[in-house]
Amino acid sequence: MLFRSGGALVLAVVVSGGSTDPAAADPGGPVHPTWEDPTARLLSEGIGGPHGVHAGAHRWWTPVRVLLLLTAVCLALGMVQKAPCEADDWSGANTRYTHMCYSDLPYLYTGRGFAERAWPYSDDEQTRARYPEIMEYPVLISYWAYGTAWAAQEISGHYDPDARRLMGTGALFGYQPVQREISIFVVVNMLGFALLALLAVWLLARVDRRRPWDAVFVAASPMLALTALVNWDLLAVAAVAAALFAWSRERPVLTGVMIAIGTAAKLYPLFLLGGLLVLCVRRRRLDLFGVAALSALVAWGLLQLPAVMHPDGIDTTAWRYFWSFNSDRGADLGSLWLVVNQAGGNAAGSHAINLVSWAFFSLWCLGVLAIGLLAKRTPTLAQLGYLVLVGFLIVNKVYSPQYVLWLLPLAALARPRWRDQLVWQAGELFYFCSVWWYLGGELAPAGGGDAPVYWVAIVVRVLAELYLAAFVVRDLFRPERGIGATASPPPTLEDAQASTTWSKSVVV
Repeated sequence: MLFRSGGALVLAVVVSGGSTDPAAADPGGPVHPTWEDPTARLLSEGIGGPHGVHAGAHRWWTPVRVLLLLTAVCLALGMVQKAPCEADDWSGANTRYTHMCYSDLPYLYTGRGFAERAWPYSDDEQTRARYPEIMEYPVLISYWAYGTAWAAQEISGHYDPDARRLMGTGALFGYQPVQREISIFVVVNMLGFALLALLAVWLLARVDRRRPWDAVFVAASPMLALTALVNWDLLAVAAVAAALFAWSRERPVLTGVMIAIGTAAKLYPLFLLGGLLVLCVRRRRLDLFGVAALSALVAWGLLQLPAVMHPDGIDTTAWRYFWSFNSDRGADLGSLWLVVNQAGGNAAGSHAINLVSWAFFSLWCLGVLAIGLLAKRTPTLAQLGYLVLVGFLIVNKVYSPQYVLWLLPLAALARPRWRDQLVWQAGELFYFCSVWWYLGGELAPAGGGDAPVYWVAIVVRVLAELYLAAFVVRDLFRPERGIGATASPPPTLEDAQASTTWSKSVVV
């Protein structure tokens, strides 16, 4: 049966066999996105409408399992998107930019000595002379890259160190056995990244037991598909997700350890300690911050030991290179500093950029501190982490396309609204397309010179992040309009019968 007015609602109740008793709804159960998010409610109309109060739960397809499936599909699509570069043996400069399938992994496999199992921090003079370009990442990424390179060579079964030592390092990339290893190396890394992404989504879905669906903004993110394989950033992303989960369970030791693991891969997870400090000051529990910070320091120190104690010795210059490299580099891709230099015609030096950037970031952090302490609603670690990280990124000297992964878990929990997430990720997608076409020369003016379109893409990306940050701040100072404040299920059958005119006409 289908009534003319409100018929879809009646049909849903009848078909589901649900009780018409409003008390059947579980007030402590999951918050469904269609109950509190107008955009999600609107989008749901094409697949049956909002989640009903009496809708039954599937015995096997729990929200977490659905999210894990979405993550797997998303990463599989990411592999397909990288297929043109793989088909071109990662050697076509035009393909990697026009098809936007670039990845650092194949080039660093030979460029940093992994094709010869060179330890990234070796103090062997011959190794350093043969590979003067040092691995420019913290230790955890170096461990991971070294381990996956070894695995790729074992799987390939064609590793011949003597033959490779006789070749120039520039010729290794075109060497057929090395090409085979590169393909395996990429696949091994992607499988590892898939496990990390699945772990991250699983943890994010459990940060708030009532809000598992917030993790969908990571699981189904087009930016996860497009950037997961660009570099090793998912190592830090998974650690951040674990830190958010650990703090939600009030486990400061584990939180500190996870922050240390993330910092051993990328610098930015260290900023979560700032968010913890704000929360602990607000709760008057500085002891929790001390425990988390001390745990992070000890764990980070322990993670350095494999580099220090490796049989090949340690080149301290190589070990510290990540820090000096980032200090000495100038304005690079994605940075507002690049726009200033190219549009203004006067290149700012690295020292001047460092001073201005750190001054701005310090003031930004003081602002986040004030927001965290004065907000009407106690912020979450994800909200504070997102706000701090945005301040760091908008004045950083380089803003690579995959850095969007840093923001994903924080943004998903800080502002889980479909409209705002779509706006932000659309800005990131616009930049992702623009940077590759810029590198490929597709955006260059016909008369030569810089590409203003690329400047626009950089600015749009930053504005999209600030847009999301503005709503995070609004949620904290106007909690009545924030997350969880407007959740309301769709009307029950009794509500529909009691409202306005209810047609008794029946259409079979």
